[in-house]
Amino acid sequence: MAGPAVGRPRLMVAAIVAAVSALALAVAGCGGTATSPTAPPTTAAARPSPSPSPRPPQPAVDPLRGTLTPAGATAHPSLAAKIDNHFDARPQIGLNAADIVFEELVEGGLTRYLVVWHSVVPAEIGPVRSVRPMDPDLVTPFGGMIAYSGGQQVFVDMMQAAPVVNLVFDFDDTGLFHRADERPSPHDVILDAAEAMRRNAALPPPPPQFAYGTADPLDAPQFAATPTARIDLAFSEGGARAWEWDAATSAWLRSQEGAPDLEASGERVRATNVVTLRVAIDDTYGEVPRTVAVGTGEAWLSSHGRTAHGTWSKAAADRPFTLRADDGTPIRLAPGSTWVELVPASGSAAFAP
Repeated sequence: MAGPAVGRPRLMVAAIVAAVSALALAVAGCGGTATSPTAPPTTAAARPSPSPSPRPPQPAVDPLRGTLTPAGATAHPSLAAKIDNHFDARPQIGLNAADIVFEELVEGGLTRYLVVWHSVVPAEIGPVRSVRPMDPDLVTPFGGMIAYSGGQQVFVDMMQAAPVVNLVFDFDDTGLFHRADERPSPHDVILDAAEAMRRNAALPPPPPQFAYGTADPLDAPQFAATPTARIDLAFSEGGARAWEWDAATSAWLRSQEGAPDLEASGERVRATNVVTLRVAIDDTYGEVPRTVAVGTGEAWLSSHGRTAHGTWSKAAADRPFTLRADDGTPIRLAPGSTWVELVPASGSAAFAP
């Protein structure tokens, strides 16, 4: 009786093992291939990191205006030209597109402009007139090009010795210049400015000429700036010109001989800044006055309806003008266009509140 009692548990264990094995096979058949319990878990394939978005081009600062401009927009040279200011030469073409305008005394008590374009170059500019002895000192810091109609040989030689590309009406046979039929000679020479820029596009852009600040750069107490509604300037006994502050447009509006000064577009001639420099006049060339542009002297900056007094200096022909307030603080201009009035010591400058 003892034998059967001992074998019965063994049979039960064998039956249970067989049943478990069968169940495992059944599960495997229903669920596909069985995985080993010791196999490492599978991982999802690593996703590639997204490429960083390209940064938009950063705006540039126009060197002759201090204004923001699209990247790459300043990568071209400046174009300067001698522009006539005789009564028969008015209205001039392209003055309000200019970045910087120098007004200088010429013979007979008249004035003439040396105008520099860079941020915007009009299709045409003019009337173009002859060069004067101070012009190499004014244009050299800009590099680029200068256009003029000729001049006394000594003055032409001086300009051609300057490190700028000379575009001369008297020597040109390529069609860069033409005479405007509706204008009286010699106040009728017009330059194809767009074509001049295309031909010389590989020249480097100009370096900055002034330091720029806020739209109201003279509001700090150290400048002791005084409110100014009108600027009256005299280069000689005749030919008065004036600037009036227009708060609505944040611009100085120009007059000549008591009448609004208009350009060919019909717009009033205007500027963001008016820089008045008291200069000496050299009479080495007889009837042709030479503005002494290298040196130092008295200066005024008029911007945003205020005027600050100070000094100007220009260390050499290839250096720009530097402006400092009476306490030695550097003077910054408001971003925008600038007229530089080179008023002779014998002339006058008045700033009315």
